[in-house]
Amino acid sequence: MTAPDRLLVACLCAAWCGTCREYEAVFDAGRAADGGAADWVWVDIEDEDEVLGPIDVENFPTLLIARGDTVLFFGTVTPHAQTLLRLVQNARAGDFPPQTDAQLHGLPGRVRAVLAG
Repeated sequence: MTAPDRLLVACLCAAWCGTCREYEAVFDAGRAADGGAADWVWVDIEDEDEVLGPIDVENFPTLLIARGDTVLFFGTVTPHAQTLLRLVQNARAGDFPPQTDAQLHGLPGRVRAVLAG
């Protein structure tokens, strides 16, 4: 079980995507550098399609950063380590306002269910 205020960092990708396959190593390095301070999860949107609910992921890699049930960042990112680490650092610093898109409601919980597994 994860703490409700613990940061969630999730990458929504697809196994068939070459960029995603390359980004997985970057994501894993970010997880290692984080030292367990956040919950990191890689979600193959085709294997775990129920996670998305009403959301349509059109570009990869798509990153979700949330605190509890509050989505702080959701969007496509450039597949670079610096971008990933900066986004996580900014989320920790409170630099992102909560996202209010109704389609994102429940997404962190569905992603955490994959993490629990």
